Amino acid sequence: MNEFLDLDEVQLDIDRRDRCGFPEVIYGEGKTKETILKIFRAFAEKNVDAFATRIDAEKGAFLQQQLSGHCLRYNEMARTFRLFPAAPVPAESHGKIAVVSAGTSDAPVAEEARETALWTGAEVVFVQDVGVAGPQRLQAKLQMLQDAAAVVVVAGMEGALPSVVGGYVSCPVIAVPTSVGYGANFGGLAALLGMLNSCASNVTVVNIDAGFKAGYVAGLIAKNHRK
Repeated sequence: MNEFLDLDEVQLDIDRRDRCGFPEVIYGEGKTKETILKIFRAFAEKNVDAFATRIDAEKGAFLQQQLSGHCLRYNEMARTFRLFPAAPVPAESHGKIAVVSAGTSDAPVAEEARETALWTGAEVVFVQDVGVAGPQRLQAKLQMLQDAAAVVVVAGMEGALPSVVGGYVSCPVIAVPTSVGYGANFGGLAALLGMLNSCASNVTVVNIDAGFKAGYVAGLIAKNHRK
C-alpha cells in the first residue's frame, strides 16, 4: 500500500510509518507557515505523531496559535515542532540513545538530534559540554553511555570527540559535524573531514549540522535493537 494525500503543493506520504518505521517528517525551511499548518492538520486527522524540523520562531508561534487545541511541543533552540496524536499509539519497547555534545555552541544541533530521537520513541540521555579540551568531563559521564543502543556525538571545531567516544563504547557512534569554529573550520567542513577519517571503527558520519538525520538513524537502531 502506497497511500498519500494530495494537498495541492504537497503530496503527503501518510503510510511511511508502515513502510519505514516512522511517519514522514516535515522540513520547515522553504515552506510557508500556511503550508506547514495544512500538513499538520492533515496528520492530526490521521492521528499521526507529526514532527517538523527547521521551524523558526515566527512559524513556531503561528503554529502554536493555530493548533492550540492540540498537544504540542515546540523547541525554539532545536527549531523542532511536534504535534502529538489525540489517541496515542501504544508505546513500543525501544532502546536507549545517548546524545553527546562537545560544547554549548553545538547545543542547537544536539537539541535537534535529541528531539528527533525522543519522537522516534527511544529513551534519551543528554550529555552536554564534554569536548576534548577537557577530557576528564567525558570520563565522568561514560557510565551514562554504556547501555546505549547508539550514541549521537555532536561537535564542531576539529571534530575529534566522536573518535574519543568511539573508543569507549560497543555500539554505533553517529557523528554530527557542526558549523561551529573559526575560519579554517570552513563552516563545518574541517569537522566533517576529521570525522570521516576517524580511526574508531564504530563511527559513522552524517552531514554538517544534520542533527535530525543523526537522531532519526539512532532511533531506527534503537527500535531494531529491542526486536
